Amino acid sequence: MTRFAAFGSVAVLALAGCKGPAEPAPAAPEAPAAVVATEAPAADQLTAEGFGAIRVGQTIAEVEQAYGAPAKPIADPNGCNVFHPARAPEGVWVMTEEGRVSRVTLRDGASVTTDRALGLGAPAAAVKQAYGAAAQVSPHKYESAPSEYVTVWSGGPRSEAYVTDAAARGLRYEVGADGKVQAIHGGGPSIQLVESCG
Repeated sequence: MTRFAAFGSVAVLALAGCKGPAEPAPAAPEAPAAVVATEAPAADQLTAEGFGAIRVGQTIAEVEQAYGAPAKPIADPNGCNVFHPARAPEGVWVMTEEGRVSRVTLRDGASVTTDRALGLGAPAAAVKQAYGAAAQVSPHKYESAPSEYVTVWSGGPRSEAYVTDAAARGLRYEVGADGKVQAIHGGGPSIQLVESCG
């Protein structure tokens, strides 16, 4: 009986000792802040659906509301347009066709990356490794190898030489003569347009 009484006293003292330090250190509120911090940069990455608040299918007015109007007014909103919204990061260009976003392009020194952390200057080998069998490689229209296009469609490789499905979404990496990425397009079938609106 003395053994049980001693054990009970030790247990009570142990519990009393545990209560004291636990009260002044509330660590739970800090965990959500860390989660938000790691998720926030994803909004500022180029994906097959667009960049940040710019999504394929939006109107020019919606892009301007999110990132500001272009420096030069758009002459024909229903035509093909390529512009840099005033508050978008440097090198982020929006293409619209028939008044709606069809692709977003990274070029001109953009520091933005894709959702695979690939940006301008990335080696073509790194792009191909990141996507594996999903990466479709095609020759560059104007330059000889190692210049090429590496295209990745959502849902996997496509069999068509030129994708026309309006619902298709993808990323196209333009690789230059130095074997490095010069431009990246994210969006619908217009990511395949070599001359942009030209």
